[in-house]
This record gives sequence, structure tokens and C-alpha cells, in this order.
Amino acid sequence: MLLQRVHRTKKVGIPVLTCGLALHSVHVMKRDLHLKRRPAPPLRDALASPHRGAVEVAALFGLYGIYQLIRGFGELDFEAAHRNTAAIVELEQRFQIFVERGVQDWALSVPGLAALLGVAYLALHLVLTPAVLVWVYRAHRAWFAVVRTTLVVSTALALVGYVLYPAAPPRLAGLGFADTVSERAHLDLSSDVLGSFYNPIAAVPSLHFGYALLVGGAVAWLARRRAIRLAGALYPAAMLFIIVATGNHFLLDAVAGGAVVVAGWAAARVLIPSRREAVVHQYRARASQRLERLAA
Repeated sequence: MLLQRVHRTKKVGIPVLTCGLALHSVHVMKRDLHLKRRPAPPLRDALASPHRGAVEVAALFGLYGIYQLIRGFGELDFEAAHRNTAAIVELEQRFQIFVERGVQDWALSVPGLAALLGVAYLALHLVLTPAVLVWVYRAHRAWFAVVRTTLVVSTALALVGYVLYPAAPPRLAGLGFADTVSERAHLDLSSDVLGSFYNPIAAVPSLHFGYALLVGGAVAWLARRRAIRLAGALYPAAMLFIIVATGNHFLLDAVAGGAVVVAGWAAARVLIPSRREAVVHQYRARASQRLERLAA
């Protein structure tokens, strides 16, 4: 009888012990998983994924308002701006790339071209840039966070440049450049309406070129049709010609604009998890949910 009871106890105890060990293993695995998983910092978490369209639009408009406020903040130091512009011209002459006057003279010699470039200077920057952002958001949402973050970071870096290094554009530098946007396209940049949207001595870096490099690169990388990819690849060069021919930027202004966008892209790649990190994060989240269901 005693042996039978012991045998029955072993038969009942083994499954109970097995279940207990299994539950203990589940809890240990769950604990280890939570210890190994490193939660993303709040900033990376906010930037990593695109939000609802209304949220993205509101955020970008808010940032643009802050950008304009900071860009026009403080007294305009035209004396420092002209000194810095003279230094830019001297540097370009030293490297024999001071060709802006010749480019504008050629554009003025072609009937109707100066007026067309004047309209394009404003329209492409203010219309095409947000249009490409919308296209990336709707058609290539996986890349939107990188493009948006690059835009934000490069704009912030440009603001630092505007504050620390005021510089006059060629048309305001007293070097004989024409203001083709105002004179030929009849869009007075110094008017009360347009003048309130920009700082006349915030020429370095050129975000006209910087944004063109960003959206052109996005189109060249993401578009499916070869012709559209080619148009995206050529767009930065077209914008470079426009900003020089209209007397709004020197070549070195564009170089600085390209540099802040490259820096913004590098920052975006650091702030936003890579696809491999995102896959690992999703795998760990799913594994945690499964373990929680098992332990329940």
C-alpha cells in the first residue's frame, strides 16, 4: 500500500513539477527579455515613425513659424553682412570660381528667361518642396521620417548660420548684380508682404539649394520611373543655376546649404533606428506579448 501511494504521488508530482518549472522558465525568460530590451529614447521614439498627416503638417508649419521668427530676430547688421559677403567674394576669386556675374549676364541676354527664373525661384522653393514631402509621406512612408528629420535638423543648423554669419546676397552687395526677381518677375522681395517672410541678409547657407538637394535626392532615390528619377537628380543643379542667375546667392552659399543638408541627413540616420533595429524591436515586442499570454 505504501509503495502504491508513493507511486501515485510520483505520477501526480512529476506533471505538477514539470508545469511549475515551465512557468518558472517563462517568468525568467520574460524578465531577461525586459532586461535586455533597451527602450528607445523619447526623441528617437518620436522621430522614428511618421505620425498622422494632420500632426505632421501642423508640426512642420509650427517649425516653419519658429524658423521665420528666429531668422528675423534681432537687429539686422548690414555692416557685418557686407564684410562677410566681401570675404565670400574674395575666397571665390582666390579659387577662380567667381562666375556669378557672368551667369546672370547670360540669363539676362535671353529674352524672357530672367522673368521665368524669378518666378521659379519662389515657386519651386515654396510649392515643390512641400509637394515632395507629401508624396514621400503618401507613397514611401517608410522613408518619410528620415526626410522630415533631415529637413528639420538642416533648417536648425541654417538658423545658427544666419545668426552667426549674416551675409548679403549678390543683388544687395553693391557689386552690380540685378535683382531679377523684383525687376523682371515683378515680385518685390522688399515689399511688406514678401519682405516679412525673409531676412535679407540671411544668405549663408542657401536653403533654396539645400532643400533642392534634399527633395531632389529623395525623388531620385525613391521614384520608380527613370525619367522622374533623372528629373530629381537634375533638380539641385537647376536650382543652383536659378539662385545664381537671379542674384540671390553665391556658389559658396550653395556649398554651405548642401553641407547643412548632408549634416542633417547624418543626424537623421543616427536619431532614427535602422531597419534592422526596427525589426529587432518588433520581434522582441511580439515575443514579450507571447510570453505574457503564456504566463497568464
